[in-house]
Amino acid sequence: MITLNILNSLSEKEARTHLEKCCVSKTWISNMVENRPFSSEEDVIKRAASIWYNDCSLDDFKQAFTGHPKIGDVESLREKFANTKEWAKNEQAKVADANTKTIEALATANKTYKDKFRYIFIVSASGKSAKEMLAIINARLLHNKEDEIYVAMNEQHKITVIRLDKLIEGLIVTAEISSHITTHALDTSTGTPANNMLITLKGLRGNEWKPMSVGITNNDGRISDVLPPGRTLIPGTYTMTFNTANYYEAHNQKGFYPEVSIQFTVEDNSHYHIPLLINPFGYTTYRGS
Repeated sequence: MITLNILNSLSEKEARTHLEKCCVSKTWISNMVENRPFSSEEDVIKRAASIWYNDCSLDDFKQAFTGHPKIGDVESLREKFANTKEWAKNEQAKVADANTKTIEALATANKTYKDKFRYIFIVSASGKSAKEMLAIINARLLHNKEDEIYVAMNEQHKITVIRLDKLIEGLIVTAEISSHITTHALDTSTGTPANNMLITLKGLRGNEWKPMSVGITNNDGRISDVLPPGRTLIPGTYTMTFNTANYYEAHNQKGFYPEVSIQFTVEDNSHYHIPLLINPFGYTTYRGS
Protein backbone atom coordinates (compact mmCIF):
# COMPACT_ATOMS: atom_id res chain seq x y z
CA MET A 1 0.00 0.00 0.00
CA ILE A 2 1.23 3.50 -0.86
CA THR A 3 0.05 7.01 -0.14
CA LEU A 4 -1.44 9.35 -2.72
CA ASN A 5 1.65 11.57 -2.49
CA ILE A 6 3.88 8.62 -3.30
CA LEU A 7 1.74 7.67 -6.32
CA ASN A 8 2.00 11.24 -7.58
CA SER A 9 5.77 11.27 -7.21
CA LEU A 10 6.61 7.85 -8.69
CA SER A 11 8.40 7.59 -12.00
CA GLU A 12 6.22 6.73 -15.00
CA LYS A 13 7.48 3.15 -15.00
CA GLU A 14 6.91 2.70 -11.26
CA ALA A 15 3.42 4.21 -11.45
CA ARG A 16 2.51 1.89 -14.32
CA THR A 17 3.66 -1.12 -12.31
CA HIS A 18 1.44 -0.15 -9.37
CA LEU A 19 -1.61 0.75 -11.44
CA GLU A 20 -1.35 -2.48 -13.41
CA LYS A 21 -2.29 -4.27 -10.18
CA CYS A 22 -5.67 -2.54 -10.42
CA CYS A 23 -6.45 -2.87 -14.12
CA VAL A 24 -4.39 -4.26 -17.01
CA SER A 25 -5.92 -2.08 -19.73
CA LYS A 26 -2.94 -0.26 -21.23
CA THR A 27 -5.07 2.73 -22.22
CA TRP A 28 -6.45 3.08 -18.70
CA ILE A 29 -2.99 2.77 -17.15
CA SER A 30 -1.39 5.27 -19.54
CA ASN A 31 -4.10 7.86 -19.05
CA MET A 32 -4.03 7.47 -15.28
CA VAL A 33 -0.25 8.02 -15.28
CA GLU A 34 -0.64 11.08 -17.52
CA ASN A 35 -3.38 12.52 -15.31
CA ARG A 36 -1.09 12.78 -12.30
CA PRO A 37 -0.76 14.54 -9.97
CA PHE A 38 -4.12 13.73 -8.39
CA SER A 39 -5.33 16.48 -6.10
CA SER A 40 -7.16 14.18 -3.68
CA GLU A 41 -8.40 10.63 -3.16
CA GLU A 42 -11.76 11.69 -4.59
CA ASP A 43 -9.97 13.00 -7.66
CA VAL A 44 -8.36 9.58 -8.18
CA ILE A 45 -11.74 7.83 -8.19
CA LYS A 46 -13.41 10.38 -10.46
CA ARG A 47 -10.57 10.39 -12.99
CA ALA A 48 -10.31 6.60 -12.94
CA ALA A 49 -14.00 6.37 -13.86
CA SER A 50 -13.82 9.16 -16.43
CA ILE A 51 -10.89 7.50 -18.21
CA TRP A 52 -12.58 4.10 -18.16
CA TYR A 53 -15.94 5.29 -19.47
CA ASN A 54 -14.82 8.07 -21.81
CA ASP A 55 -11.37 7.11 -23.10
CA CYS A 56 -11.41 3.31 -23.26
CA SER A 57 -12.77 1.26 -26.15
CA LEU A 58 -14.40 -2.16 -26.36
CA ASP A 59 -10.96 -3.62 -27.03
CA ASP A 60 -9.63 -1.92 -23.89
CA PHE A 61 -12.46 -3.49 -21.87
CA LYS A 62 -11.63 -6.95 -23.21
CA GLN A 63 -7.94 -6.42 -22.47
CA ALA A 64 -8.81 -5.55 -18.87
CA PHE A 65 -10.85 -8.75 -18.55
CA THR A 66 -7.71 -10.83 -19.14
CA GLY A 67 -6.32 -9.72 -15.78
CA HIS A 68 -8.64 -11.97 -13.76
CA PRO A 69 -8.73 -15.65 -12.85
CA LYS A 70 -11.82 -17.54 -13.99
CA ILE A 71 -14.50 -17.81 -11.30
CA GLY A 72 -16.19 -21.12 -10.56
CA ASP A 73 -13.75 -23.80 -11.77
CA VAL A 74 -12.47 -25.27 -8.50
CA GLU A 75 -9.24 -26.69 -9.86
CA SER A 76 -8.53 -23.59 -11.92
CA LEU A 77 -9.13 -21.36 -8.91
CA ARG A 78 -6.81 -23.41 -6.71
CA GLU A 79 -4.05 -23.36 -9.32
CA LYS A 80 -4.40 -19.66 -10.06
CA PHE A 81 -4.64 -18.65 -6.42
CA ALA A 82 -1.32 -20.35 -5.81
CA ASN A 83 0.29 -17.95 -8.29
CA THR A 84 -1.98 -14.92 -7.97
CA LYS A 85 -1.73 -12.05 -5.53
CA GLU A 86 -3.80 -12.17 -2.35
CA TRP A 87 -6.01 -9.45 -3.79
CA ALA A 88 -7.70 -11.74 -6.31
CA LYS A 89 -7.90 -14.56 -3.78
CA ASN A 90 -9.69 -12.43 -1.20
CA GLU A 91 -12.13 -11.10 -3.78
CA GLN A 92 -13.28 -14.65 -4.53
CA ALA A 93 -13.01 -16.07 -1.01
CA LYS A 94 -16.69 -17.00 -0.65
CA VAL A 95 -16.52 -19.37 -3.64
CA ALA A 96 -14.70 -21.85 -1.41
CA ASP A 97 -17.76 -22.04 0.88
CA ALA A 98 -20.03 -23.32 -1.89
CA ASN A 99 -21.19 -26.91 -2.17
CA THR A 100 -19.98 -29.13 -4.99
CA LYS A 101 -23.26 -28.93 -6.92
CA THR A 102 -23.16 -25.12 -6.99
CA ILE A 103 -19.49 -25.05 -7.97
CA GLU A 104 -20.10 -27.50 -10.81
CA ALA A 105 -23.05 -25.43 -12.06
CA LEU A 106 -20.96 -22.27 -11.83
CA ALA A 107 -18.11 -23.93 -13.74
CA THR A 108 -20.52 -25.03 -16.48
CA ALA A 109 -22.04 -21.55 -16.67
CA ASN A 110 -18.56 -20.02 -16.92
CA LYS A 111 -17.72 -22.24 -19.88
CA THR A 112 -21.03 -21.41 -21.56
CA TYR A 113 -20.40 -17.72 -20.93
CA LYS A 114 -16.92 -17.78 -22.44
CA ASP A 115 -18.10 -19.80 -25.43
CA LYS A 116 -20.83 -17.25 -26.07
CA PHE A 117 -19.04 -13.96 -25.37
CA ARG A 118 -15.40 -14.96 -26.03
CA TYR A 119 -14.12 -13.56 -22.71
CA ILE A 120 -14.37 -14.77 -19.12
CA PHE A 121 -17.22 -13.89 -16.79
CA ILE A 122 -16.36 -10.67 -14.95
CA VAL A 123 -18.18 -9.87 -11.72
CA SER A 124 -17.24 -7.93 -8.62
CA ALA A 125 -17.16 -11.02 -6.41
CA SER A 126 -16.42 -9.32 -3.08
CA GLY A 127 -19.05 -10.33 -0.55
CA LYS A 128 -20.91 -12.60 -2.97
CA SER A 129 -21.40 -16.32 -2.49
CA ALA A 130 -21.04 -18.82 -5.32
CA LYS A 131 -24.82 -19.26 -5.29
CA GLU A 132 -25.31 -15.51 -5.80
CA MET A 133 -22.74 -15.43 -8.60
CA LEU A 134 -24.47 -18.40 -10.25
CA ALA A 135 -27.75 -16.46 -10.28
CA ILE A 136 -26.01 -13.43 -11.76
CA ILE A 137 -24.17 -15.31 -14.50
CA ASN A 138 -27.34 -17.17 -15.52
CA ALA A 139 -29.14 -13.83 -15.84
CA ARG A 140 -26.32 -12.32 -17.88
CA LEU A 141 -26.15 -15.33 -20.19
CA LEU A 142 -29.50 -14.15 -21.54
CA HIS A 143 -27.90 -10.97 -22.91
CA ASN A 144 -26.67 -10.64 -26.47
CA LYS A 145 -23.00 -9.91 -27.20
CA GLU A 146 -23.57 -6.23 -27.94
CA ASP A 147 -25.23 -5.65 -24.55
CA GLU A 148 -23.28 -7.88 -22.20
CA ILE A 149 -19.92 -6.17 -22.64
CA TYR A 150 -21.36 -2.98 -21.15
CA VAL A 151 -22.47 -4.91 -18.08
CA ALA A 152 -19.08 -6.61 -17.82
CA MET A 153 -17.20 -3.31 -18.10
CA ASN A 154 -19.18 -1.91 -15.17
CA GLU A 155 -18.18 -4.93 -13.09
CA GLN A 156 -14.59 -4.52 -14.22
CA HIS A 157 -14.49 -0.97 -12.92
CA LYS A 158 -15.99 -1.99 -9.58
CA ILE A 159 -13.05 -4.36 -9.22
CA THR A 160 -10.62 -1.66 -10.30
CA VAL A 161 -11.86 0.68 -7.56
CA ILE A 162 -11.60 -2.09 -4.96
CA ARG A 163 -8.00 -2.64 -6.01
CA LEU A 164 -7.24 1.07 -6.05
CA ASP A 165 -8.43 1.15 -2.46
CA LYS A 166 -5.99 -1.65 -1.65
CA LEU A 167 -3.21 0.25 -3.42
CA ILE A 168 -3.74 3.76 -2.04
CA GLU A 169 -3.92 4.21 1.70
CA GLY A 170 -7.30 5.48 2.92
CA LEU A 171 -8.74 5.94 -0.56
CA ILE A 172 -12.41 5.04 -0.09
CA VAL A 173 -12.62 6.24 3.53
CA THR A 174 -11.23 9.64 2.57
CA ALA A 175 -13.14 10.01 -0.70
CA GLU A 176 -16.51 8.84 0.67
CA ILE A 177 -17.86 8.17 -2.81
CA SER A 178 -20.69 5.66 -3.12
CA SER A 179 -22.72 4.35 -6.02
CA HIS A 180 -24.76 7.00 -7.84
CA ILE A 181 -27.68 4.52 -7.75
CA THR A 182 -28.63 2.21 -4.88
CA THR A 183 -31.64 0.04 -4.13
CA HIS A 184 -33.35 -1.75 -1.26
CA ALA A 185 -36.11 -4.38 -1.53
CA LEU A 186 -38.37 -5.26 1.41
CA ASP A 187 -40.98 -8.03 1.50
CA THR A 188 -43.96 -6.53 3.36
CA SER A 189 -45.77 -9.90 3.45
CA THR A 190 -43.10 -11.29 5.75
CA GLY A 191 -41.70 -8.11 7.21
CA THR A 192 -38.20 -9.06 6.09
CA PRO A 193 -35.62 -7.89 3.52
CA ALA A 194 -36.11 -9.39 0.05
CA ASN A 195 -32.71 -11.07 -0.24
CA ASN A 196 -31.32 -12.90 -3.28
CA MET A 197 -33.46 -10.91 -5.70
CA LEU A 198 -31.93 -10.20 -9.10
CA ILE A 199 -32.10 -6.58 -10.17
CA THR A 200 -31.13 -5.07 -13.52
CA LEU A 201 -30.44 -1.40 -14.20
CA LYS A 202 -31.26 -0.43 -17.79
CA GLY A 203 -30.61 2.66 -19.87
CA LEU A 204 -31.60 3.79 -23.33
CA ARG A 205 -29.15 3.07 -26.13
CA GLY A 206 -30.35 3.49 -29.70
CA ASN A 207 -33.89 4.11 -28.39
CA GLU A 208 -33.94 0.63 -26.81
CA TRP A 209 -33.70 -0.38 -23.18
CA LYS A 210 -30.31 -1.99 -22.64
CA PRO A 211 -28.85 -3.63 -19.48
CA MET A 212 -26.17 -1.63 -17.68
CA SER A 213 -25.73 -3.52 -14.43
CA VAL A 214 -27.00 -6.78 -12.93
CA GLY A 215 -26.90 -7.35 -9.19
CA ILE A 216 -28.47 -9.44 -6.46
CA THR A 217 -29.76 -8.19 -3.12
CA ASN A 218 -27.81 -9.12 0.00
CA ASN A 219 -29.23 -10.41 3.27
CA ASP A 220 -30.40 -6.89 4.07
CA GLY A 221 -32.22 -6.64 0.73
CA ARG A 222 -29.76 -4.06 -0.57
CA ILE A 223 -27.45 -3.54 -3.54
CA SER A 224 -25.05 -0.77 -2.62
CA ASP A 225 -22.86 -1.05 -5.72
CA VAL A 226 -25.31 -0.86 -8.62
CA LEU A 227 -22.65 1.34 -10.24
CA PRO A 228 -18.95 1.72 -9.41
CA PRO A 229 -17.78 4.68 -7.32
CA GLY A 230 -17.12 7.67 -9.54
CA ARG A 231 -19.52 6.47 -12.25
CA THR A 232 -22.21 9.14 -12.69
CA LEU A 233 -25.12 8.58 -15.05
CA ILE A 234 -25.86 11.28 -17.59
CA PRO A 235 -29.24 13.00 -17.08
CA GLY A 236 -32.07 10.97 -18.54
CA THR A 237 -34.59 8.22 -17.86
CA TYR A 238 -33.54 4.81 -16.56
CA THR A 239 -35.29 1.60 -15.54
CA MET A 240 -34.67 -0.69 -12.60
CA THR A 241 -36.18 -4.15 -13.08
CA PHE A 242 -36.74 -6.46 -10.09
CA ASN A 243 -37.04 -10.19 -10.86
CA THR A 244 -39.89 -10.97 -8.48
CA ALA A 245 -40.80 -14.27 -10.20
CA ASN A 246 -37.53 -15.96 -9.21
CA TYR A 247 -37.72 -14.43 -5.75
CA TYR A 248 -41.20 -15.82 -5.05
CA GLU A 249 -40.31 -19.20 -6.56
CA ALA A 250 -37.30 -19.47 -4.23
CA HIS A 251 -39.59 -18.71 -1.28
CA ASN A 252 -42.33 -21.17 -2.35
CA GLN A 253 -44.79 -18.36 -3.00
CA LYS A 254 -46.93 -17.39 -5.96
CA GLY A 255 -46.80 -13.76 -7.00
CA PHE A 256 -49.07 -11.89 -9.39
CA TYR A 257 -46.29 -9.76 -10.88
CA PRO A 258 -43.39 -11.72 -12.46
CA GLU A 259 -41.29 -8.58 -12.49
CA VAL A 260 -41.44 -4.98 -11.35
CA SER A 261 -39.93 -2.30 -13.59
CA ILE A 262 -39.53 1.17 -12.16
CA GLN A 263 -38.65 4.07 -14.45
CA PHE A 264 -37.00 7.08 -12.88
CA THR A 265 -35.34 10.27 -14.03
CA VAL A 266 -31.77 11.23 -13.21
CA GLU A 267 -31.26 15.00 -13.26
CA ASP A 268 -27.86 15.51 -11.61
CA ASN A 269 -25.03 13.77 -9.77
CA SER A 270 -26.84 13.58 -6.43
CA HIS A 271 -27.54 10.16 -4.90
CA TYR A 272 -30.59 8.27 -6.22
CA HIS A 273 -32.07 5.51 -4.06
CA ILE A 274 -34.75 3.32 -5.67
CA PRO A 275 -36.46 1.19 -2.98
CA LEU A 276 -39.19 -1.40 -3.52
CA LEU A 277 -41.80 -2.65 -1.04
CA ILE A 278 -43.35 -5.86 -2.34
CA ASN A 279 -45.92 -8.50 -1.49
CA PRO A 280 -47.30 -11.25 -3.75
CA PHE A 281 -50.11 -9.02 -5.04
CA GLY A 282 -48.78 -5.49 -4.99
CA TYR A 283 -45.81 -3.21 -4.71
CA THR A 284 -44.87 0.33 -3.76
CA THR A 285 -41.88 2.50 -4.57
CA TYR A 286 -40.71 6.00 -3.76
CA ARG A 287 -37.59 8.10 -4.03
CA GLY A 288 -35.45 7.16 -1.08
CA SER A 289 -32.55 9.00 0.49
